[in-house]
Amino acid sequence: MTRWHRAVAEDRDRGTVAMFTTIFALFVIVLAGLVVDGGQAIHARQRAADIAEQGARAAADEIDLDVLRRTGQARITDPRAACARAERLVAAYPEVTGRAKCQIEGGRTARVVVQIKVRLQLLGIIPGFNDFTMTSAATAHPQEGI
Repeated sequence: MTRWHRAVAEDRDRGTVAMFTTIFALFVIVLAGLVVDGGQAIHARQRAADIAEQGARAAADEIDLDVLRRTGQARITDPRAACARAERLVAAYPEVTGRAKCQIEGGRTARVVVQIKVRLQLLGIIPGFNDFTMTSAATAHPQEGI
């Protein structure tokens, strides 16, 4: 190979390592973002489920003791008081966005829906990846015959 051919071949290879390093670094950042932010999303979903379950249990605890003593049936007789109790409990958690949605179905079941906002740590630097909200619902009913 002549001196001229060698110089042309070397010029074609200039910058390939820099380009490889740049692409590889971006790939590693995106992969780390998926791991970190994906883990946060899983944690937020579990946390939202936990808070919703606690709120539903709090609402289901709001039973009429006189009816329970007379008939042995645990009934949620005041849906407003039950939902207010659940909403107060859920409001104590700062990570919850907005108010908890609560409904009492037939005096037997309390259903609470909770939302938690997830802030992206690494993927947020990439355009198009925005914070998102995880939603979880839970139901509970009073236990009879205790």
